[in-house]
Amino acid sequence: MFMGIGWIVSLIVIVLITTLIVVIMPSMDRKYIVRKNRKIDYKKTTIFLRWNVFDTLTLIIAIYTIICVQVLNLLLSFNQSVENPYVQFFTNQSQVWVLVTILYLFSRVSVTLKSIKAHWEDELNEKQ
Repeated sequence: MFMGIGWIVSLIVIVLITTLIVVIMPSMDRKYIVRKNRKIDYKKTTIFLRWNVFDTLTLIIAIYTIICVQVLNLLLSFNQSVENPYVQFFTNQSQVWVLVTILYLFSRVSVTLKSIKAHWEDELNEKQ
């Protein structure tokens, strides 16, 4: 099956944004994540308890996703079909970045809760 030009351009944009994310990840990991026996030491790693680069990047991607969904709704309300390259582009972008944003939200909540637990563990043990 032949992919339309909108799908192809969308895939290129996805690769570019994903490459940006993958370039940022290792430098942040080396700089801020403290590891002990290859596992994250949540007690010593404080990056999860404050706003970081990935939170800003996720906010930008979430705003971009909202814009993509709204443009897609606008195109569909003007009776554009999936043959339209813009509909193809915004459909693909909306699907991918909604999924990425939700996955990041779940992982962010998880590591934040683990970090809070590690930091409060000593206080809770002292009170008992």
